[in-house]
Amino acid sequence: MRVHVRLYAGLARLLADAKYAVPLEVELAEGAAVGDLLLQLQLPDKVVKTAFVNGRSRPLEHVLGDGDVVGLFPPVGGG
Repeated sequence: MRVHVRLYAGLARLLADAKYAVPLEVELAEGAAVGDLLLQLQLPDKVVKTAFVNGRSRPLEHVLGDGDVVGLFPPVGGG
């Protein structure tokens, strides 16, 4: 299956082929979860604070479907 992944707030710098907010098309095995996606992209789960799947916040255990749109965000600080 294929999912479309957008990396936000500096996560794109961690992948050679990624650009900020420009979707990457990623091929995954059927039944793969958000955590499996992070493993395939070689992103440690500690650098990803929030994952949105089709506009809704989802845990790492959430099983993805073909065509899902995934947004990944790092921890954000502020004051």
